Amino acid sequence: MSNRSTIKYALKETDFILFLLCVFTTAFGVLMVHSATRNDAISDGLLFSRDCLVMIAAASVGIIACIIISFLDYDSIVRLWPVAGGVCLLLLLILFPLGEGAPGREDARCWLRVIDIGGVAIRFQPSELAKVGFLVTFTAHIEAIKDNINSIKNVLLLLIHAIVPIGVVILTGDLGSAMVFAFIFVGMMFVSGVQLRYFAVAIGGVIAFVPLIWTKFLASFHKYRILAIYYPSSLSEDVYEKFIYQQQRGLNAIGSGQFWGDGLFKGTYTQSATGVPVNESDMVFTVVGEELGFIGAAGFLAVMVFIIVKIVSVGKRSVNLSGSLLCFGTAFMIGSQTIINIGMCLKLFPCIGITLPFLSAGGSSNLCIYFAIGIVMSVYRYNCNREPVNFRLTHLSTPFSEA
Repeated sequence: MSNRSTIKYALKETDFILFLLCVFTTAFGVLMVHSATRNDAISDGLLFSRDCLVMIAAASVGIIACIIISFLDYDSIVRLWPVAGGVCLLLLLILFPLGEGAPGREDARCWLRVIDIGGVAIRFQPSELAKVGFLVTFTAHIEAIKDNINSIKNVLLLLIHAIVPIGVVILTGDLGSAMVFAFIFVGMMFVSGVQLRYFAVAIGGVIAFVPLIWTKFLASFHKYRILAIYYPSSLSEDVYEKFIYQQQRGLNAIGSGQFWGDGLFKGTYTQSATGVPVNESDMVFTVVGEELGFIGAAGFLAVMVFIIVKIVSVGKRSVNLSGSLLCFGTAFMIGSQTIINIGMCLKLFPCIGITLPFLSAGGSSNLCIYFAIGIVMSVYRYNCNREPVNFRLTHLSTPFSEA
């Protein structure tokens, strides 16, 4: 095959729609983070804030990695599950002696300090990479037992497979990521054909263990955040105001944008020094709602839905179970994070610290999500229906050649 034909097929087999949608959404996210942090950048004499620059750098590396991964056979990636699982588990375990927490969360061990540049610490969150690693290892596990997946032994082994990363992540203090792992696990189990009776038993077990989870596994601030949303009358006024402040400010910001928004860089809350806390990261949706209004927020949600539907469609056209599971798992990851984050901004769910895919500042999330998108693009590429290639053989001797 000629080089021209190779390039032709490489371009034809690339899922440009998904890729460009993701890149466009990231660019939109950079704009929102810039709006949320521009006053900090101006006060520091910079054009872009550190958060914005880190996001741009991480997303750029992620996009390059995404393109490279898309050319790798996803079945080969799944066969490397021991490497993916081992590296991710090792990084999570390293958090216990070396991990650091966010400001005000010194008890957590969610971040690894990578390097200090100009007195600014660059950190990496291993749980973001572990989500992608879990997609690979869990796909390999299901693929290995797919013919007998509904045996009690195999279902229990799958449960243990999920409990390991979920448990480690919870112990590091990252409850938000643990919830995303749980959604990926449940979604992939459902797609793989696990019988509904097991889900019914699991739901019953979770309900039965709620009192134990509440008393033994949730810290006081977790309880207060939950009560502030669902049972505010159980808290004193001071405690309620303290734990609902961030979400209430966020809801006020979204409401002030009304239908058309206050205008880019003109949001009263967004541009205020006492606006919505961490509106460059966990609460970035409030920037969209305030400055671009309902129309901007709805447009963003429409794009996210389209991205998720596109990923699901790639999974449905896969010729084998591995490709389907990788795509559906990615869709569950992106979808669950989007729902939880936006629900948190709308004061429907308690604050648990989770990024909005493609939109929130944060190097780890913006880098690792493109690893997953690259795998989805690989599934697309290796399930394309190629046209026959025209070729000609010359100087070939056969017994039927003319004299």
